[in-house]
Amino acid sequence: MINSIKNFLNQNTGLLIRIDDVAENMNWSLMSKCENLFDQFNIKPLLGVIPKNQDEELYTYEKKEDFWSRVRDWQKKGWEISMHGFSHVYDQETNKKDYFSYGGRSEFFGHDYETQALRIENGLKKFKLEKINIRSFFAPNHTYDKNTFAALRKSGIRYIVDGYGLIPYTENNLNFIPQLFYKEIILPFGIQSTQIHLNYWDESDFNNFKNFISKNSNKIINFDQCIEKINNNYFSKLINFSTKTALKSVRLLNKNLATK
Repeated sequence: MINSIKNFLNQNTGLLIRIDDVAENMNWSLMSKCENLFDQFNIKPLLGVIPKNQDEELYTYEKKEDFWSRVRDWQKKGWEISMHGFSHVYDQETNKKDYFSYGGRSEFFGHDYETQALRIENGLKKFKLEKINIRSFFAPNHTYDKNTFAALRKSGIRYIVDGYGLIPYTENNLNFIPQLFYKEIILPFGIQSTQIHLNYWDESDFNNFKNFISKNSNKIINFDQCIEKINNNYFSKLINFSTKTALKSVRLLNKNLATK
């Protein structure tokens, strides 16, 4: 019985490395260090690539003229290239009415279906032009609405790297890989992704990440392994609902304490 439980936990525990805000302009020094680290431990991360970056904050970083060649090389290594929005420019306020109740500003939430569909379509056109295959998406600032989901379904994208839960699940005829924490955490049970913003890191952050990878490389999984775990049985739904409720409660409590 104990061995069966251990095997179940081992088979359903893993962390997908997700790197956000990958674009022509970014912290290329740390990106190169991460690439060497991933190659050393045979890790295949998921990279959130902005197809048409217009984020002025990112313009302050070094620009790689051979960026799209680098992206093709990463995909050839078996790394998952995911579409991270379109321009990464926020032009709507959510007022906590976005699908996951994250709040903040958004590139997608609040726009009509046609606007969102056009942004997704234009993003996919850029990837197609660069000969890069796309099957997954995650919106800047985690902000979606029903129009976002409808536009993604029409585009052919079926995987979103966001959401609450400990088990990848299906909702709105889309598949979600949960993304729970702002720090790299290996839970004793569950499949989830990280949220890594290299552009905000310094050398100490990278060294901490390097130590984390060296200690936990056996728990790092790739995107295909995540989607193999998509499950919508009663147990999975109960676990995911409980996780969602707990995390939302904790975040609300922390926000209330911060305002006192």
